[in-house]
Amino acid sequence: MTTTYFRNISLITAITLYNFVSYGQDDPNAPVVDKAAFRVEGEDDYYPIRTIPIPENVLMEGGGVATLPDGRVAVATRRGDVWILENATLGGNGVPAYTLFASGLHEPLGCAYKDGSIYVAQRGELTRLKDEDGDGIADVYGTIYAWPLSGHYHEYSFGPVIAPDGSFFVTANVAFGDEEWWRGESRVPMRGWTMHITADGKMEPWATGMRSPCGIGMIDGELFYDDNQGDWIGSGGIWHVKKGSFTGHPAGLKWTNDIKNSPVQLTVDQLYEKVSPRQDRNKYGKYIKPENVVNEKPQTLYEAKALFPEVQLPAVWLPHGILGISNAEIKVDDTGGKFGPFEGQVFVGDQGQSKVMRICLEKVNGEYQGAAFDFRSNFQSGVLRMDWANDGSMIVGQTNRGWGSAGSKNEGLQRIHWTGKMPFEMKMVKAMPDGFEIEFTKPAKIKGVKDIGMIDASSFIYKYHPVYGSPPIHHNALKIQGVKWSEDGTKLRLVISNLVKYHIHEINLRDIRDTDGQPLLHPTAYYTLNQIPQGEVLKKVEYKSYLAPKVKKAGIVGATAKGKKALSPLEAAAKPLLTKYTCIACHNADKNR
Repeated sequence: MTTTYFRNISLITAITLYNFVSYGQDDPNAPVVDKAAFRVEGEDDYYPIRTIPIPENVLMEGGGVATLPDGRVAVATRRGDVWILENATLGGNGVPAYTLFASGLHEPLGCAYKDGSIYVAQRGELTRLKDEDGDGIADVYGTIYAWPLSGHYHEYSFGPVIAPDGSFFVTANVAFGDEEWWRGESRVPMRGWTMHITADGKMEPWATGMRSPCGIGMIDGELFYDDNQGDWIGSGGIWHVKKGSFTGHPAGLKWTNDIKNSPVQLTVDQLYEKVSPRQDRNKYGKYIKPENVVNEKPQTLYEAKALFPEVQLPAVWLPHGILGISNAEIKVDDTGGKFGPFEGQVFVGDQGQSKVMRICLEKVNGEYQGAAFDFRSNFQSGVLRMDWANDGSMIVGQTNRGWGSAGSKNEGLQRIHWTGKMPFEMKMVKAMPDGFEIEFTKPAKIKGVKDIGMIDASSFIYKYHPVYGSPPIHHNALKIQGVKWSEDGTKLRLVISNLVKYHIHEINLRDIRDTDGQPLLHPTAYYTLNQIPQGEVLKKVEYKSYLAPKVKKAGIVGATAKGKKALSPLEAAAKPLLTKYTCIACHNADKNR
């Protein structure tokens, strides 16, 4: 039996219990399974990973990946080189050819191709690289626009991403390290900001509130970015970056009144009047690092939005420790079906957990929202950048940069492709006025309500505070009133009576099978419900009442020693992953409770 991602162990346990305990031996509804031959399929069966050979003595820490029109692939490395690969898809003899196109750059963390040139975001500038004499090596290193640096190690710059009009977007990381070493700070202008840069070198401040905005991408012609959990950012997620918006981290607000033509009007003092920065000192006059307060009435980012309209909520939260810990590249599937059944959906890399997640978006009442799923784990290092090769496969640039990652290597360049075999997945989750509609990639095996089995469903959200990260709060079980299958078994409607606006809705369908008896490859969806759509609700005669099957419990999940609060189901799932794959000094689940 092949298991290829963290949570398959519990999934396989559930399959075994379902097949051999839930059903009696003579139950006519039991799946017909050849126990000797049946195998639960894993990610490798649908999206295998192949390692691209790298020349000896070359450190291929993939800070940027861009496919060129002729099929060659440019890889910008964190060490400052740009390589051009021929045959990156490993066709024919399977050996790529490498050309060193440019070198001496300052930690480029992104690259893009436009009009015969390669553009990279160095730490302090957007640079154009061009080969003018046709020898395969860049002759021109041209500065498009430069921004300030303080010299702090954490001042990364990410991008560029190219807008439909040919202009560029770049994001800039905050620094750390003053007396309040835990608090992100903008030491020089544009740190914690998104910059919009024209081809002729004019910069327009676009938005602020970014902490560590490693991933940026264009979705339907609009700008999105993802951020990493930390101070003020309770968990990772992807944001729609509207001009003039504030996405949550206050460091960049320092420059609201100083940056020319700032579209953001909110100041840090205005924010701190309503949301405490918790800048307290001890009796010696030293700042006290803020820790989570368990028994408090917490503030949330959506409550801050009620006070400050320029606050932009995440379109989709990525629950920390489950769907990544250090979110990276954002990439839309525009392969025309070459990468499987997810055309138009969004893939997000993660550096810390060395994996890629998948997101399906929709727009409700003018705001983006949607569901996030696991997709592919077990890359050899931290996933930082991805791009589509001309054959529809995904080229993945990787580094751990000393932070560590689930993958055991320091760097890597790998490729994943779709085998053509259809996985059984939740393809889409759409919000309904009274619940959700789930569309599957393949028909489910259905005869009635009992074929759904146990649905684990709950809602939760994160705190908005200066503490490093947040535990999930406002955790409530979802009340599933009923279900409705489509006749072909590809759609499932869940009628839920207690949807919660602005909260994450976790839906686990671990017991559903396809017609071959396979379970869902990834049985859990996390839907961020920023808006509840208007419309008619299902009448009771249109759906079947849902009654969860009784399950014998060996003990209480998350039970703890006397006097210590039990973990929520989400925290219980995340804690072992955080322990194994992160720096516990920052991601300490006990202190963040």
